[in-house]
Amino acid sequence: MPEGNSPARGGVPTDSDTIRTLLNRRSIRKYTDRPVADETIEALLRAALRAPTSSNIQSYSVIVVRDQDTKDKLSLLTGKQRHIADCGVFLAFCADLTRISWAMDKNGASIADNNLELFLVSSIDAALVGMSAYLAAESVGLSGVMIGAVRNKPEEVAQVLGLPRLSYCVFGMCLGWPAEAPQQKPRMAYDDVVHDERYDADKVKKAVADYDRELARHYESIGKATTPDSWSHDVAAKFGARPRDDLRPVLKARGIDCR
Repeated sequence: MPEGNSPARGGVPTDSDTIRTLLNRRSIRKYTDRPVADETIEALLRAALRAPTSSNIQSYSVIVVRDQDTKDKLSLLTGKQRHIADCGVFLAFCADLTRISWAMDKNGASIADNNLELFLVSSIDAALVGMSAYLAAESVGLSGVMIGAVRNKPEEVAQVLGLPRLSYCVFGMCLGWPAEAPQQKPRMAYDDVVHDERYDADKVKKAVADYDRELARHYESIGKATTPDSWSHDVAAKFGARPRDDLRPVLKARGIDCR
């Protein structure tokens, strides 16, 4: 039976290998010594490059990092995240406007007048490819974790990766054969984030309160220190301090003027 056509609920498809892969997804930070073959990485990236791209502009590039010295440098730049140094392969998903710039120059236009839309499109394109690559990796038994901390020091990361102007690393991804099976972190309830026809603002306060309790129970079950208002406390602490406040000027200096 083709994937996606599993009978359930009176013959309506509700199950597939892809759905189960996503439902079981969790971040993995410990890996075995089993090597990740070049052919495997190429296969999953070839599949990922079929991800949707706005107006077919394909404004991304992917850097495949295996060199230990490079992974060690990236580990330090992202807050000494050991799994970056330890993973079999690190993938850097980059918004990249260099090809668009060349195409515009060739046709008498200039990327110098780009605005927020082009910045968003390139970042979204990179994210779509990255998640597609992650799903493809999970489908063959690889696991990993997304690394947003590459944006902590975007210029230094760009230098390590040799990125040209008009590009930056949106996020990274560690991949390897999993050596752990951590308890899955709960997500907010389906009904709290999915709305029928129109946004239901009455859900917000209850959704946050319910999830605070659920996440606190999860952290307590794995022995992690937390507070009763676990999620809202952590979100307020992180974003109240304006994280990565220098990101915009750094991107502007790289030619990505997101005004």
